[in-house]
Amino acid sequence: MKDKLFLASPHMGGKEMKYVREAFDTNWIAPLGKNVNEFEKEMAAYIGIGHAAALSAGTAALHMAIKAVGVGMGDIVFCSSLTFSASANPIMYEKAVPVFIDSEPDTWNMDPKALEKAFEKYPKVKAVIVVDLYGQPAKWDEIREICSAYNTPVIEDSAEALGTAYKGKKCGTFGKYGILSFNGNKIITTSGGGMLLSDDEERIKKVRFWSTQARDKARHYQHSELGYNYRMSNIVAGIGRGQLEVLDTRVAQKTTIYNRYQEGFSGIEDIEMNPSAKDSVPNYWLSCMTLKANSKVKPIAIMEKLEKENIETRPIWKPMHMQPYYEKYDFITTEENKPVSEDIFERGLCLPSDTKMTPEQQDEVIKIIREMF
Repeated sequence: MKDKLFLASPHMGGKEMKYVREAFDTNWIAPLGKNVNEFEKEMAAYIGIGHAAALSAGTAALHMAIKAVGVGMGDIVFCSSLTFSASANPIMYEKAVPVFIDSEPDTWNMDPKALEKAFEKYPKVKAVIVVDLYGQPAKWDEIREICSAYNTPVIEDSAEALGTAYKGKKCGTFGKYGILSFNGNKIITTSGGGMLLSDDEERIKKVRFWSTQARDKARHYQHSELGYNYRMSNIVAGIGRGQLEVLDTRVAQKTTIYNRYQEGFSGIEDIEMNPSAKDSVPNYWLSCMTLKANSKVKPIAIMEKLEKENIETRPIWKPMHMQPYYEKYDFITTEENKPVSEDIFERGLCLPSDTKMTPEQQDEVIKIIREMF
C-alpha cells in the first residue's frame, strides 16, 4: 500500500532544533525559561498585540480567557456552534451555560444576525466566543459592534487561524482575548500547546499565575486561589520559536493548495470550496468543499473512495448543538428551515491540506474526485 496522504500533519522547518538544543545545552528543559519568554514576545509581535501567555494547549488558553473575563456558575456564554468541542468545553469547566449561535454562509462563522437575535433573548451575557473556522475570519466589524452595544467581552478562538488577517489586522486581535493552538494538525505545531493573547497586561500576568498552580509569593508553598498546571515547557516553546520562523511560508503553501483545488474542480457545478470573508487574507488551514444538495455524489462517498487510496479526509465539524452532550442547550438561528451550520455539516468535507503534499499527490486527489462526477 502506498504511503498515507494525511489531512494535515506536522511539518518541521529545520529551525526548531537550534532552540531545542539550546534548552538542552543549558539544562533548562522544565516549564518556563528563555524559550517560553521569547516565544511569547515573538508571537505577540507577529500578531500585533501587547502580551501573550504560552500554555499547554489551546483549550487551556480558552479556559483561562473564560476565567479572566469572570465567567462563573450559571453565567450565559454565547459560542459558535460550527466548531470543534474544545471551543465549548471550557464553558462547562466553569459551570456556565452555553448558548450556541448558528453560522452564516459567507464565511461559515458566527452569524451576526443570529447573534443579535440571541442578545435580544439573553441580554445579560458574560462573554461571546467566536471561532475563526478553518482559518477564515468571522465578520468582525459587525460582531464587535453588536457585542460592544451589549457591553459584552469577546473571546476570539483563532486556534485554526494563526496567520490569517482581516482588514489588515491579524486574527487573535479582535477580542478582549485571542486564542491560538499549536496542536499537531495546526498550521504550525509544537506537538501540543497553545497561547492566550491580550493587550491587558495585568490579566495576562494573572493567567500566568493561575497557570503555574497559583503559587503565592511566599517561601513555603502557599495557595490563596485555585491553580492549574497549564504552562508550556521550555522544550515545546523552542519548537514553537522555530516553527514561527516558517509560518508565512506555511500560509503561502496552504494558499497554493486551496487555489489548486479551486482550479482543479473548475467546471464541476456541484462543488464549491469554503468561502472567505471580504477584505480577508485567510491562512487556508484546511481546504474544504461542499456539494450541492441535489448532487448525485455525497460527501461520504468521496471520503470512502479516497480512504481506499490511503488518502485521509474528514467531515466538517459536527455543530455543537447537534452533539449528544450539548443538544439540551439553546441554539439560536435565523433560518426558518435548516440552520446554516447543519447544512454545511451535511454537505461538506475537509480535503487533504498537508503542506508536505506534492502537486502530484494533490492532482491524484483532484482526479479521483473529478472522476466521480
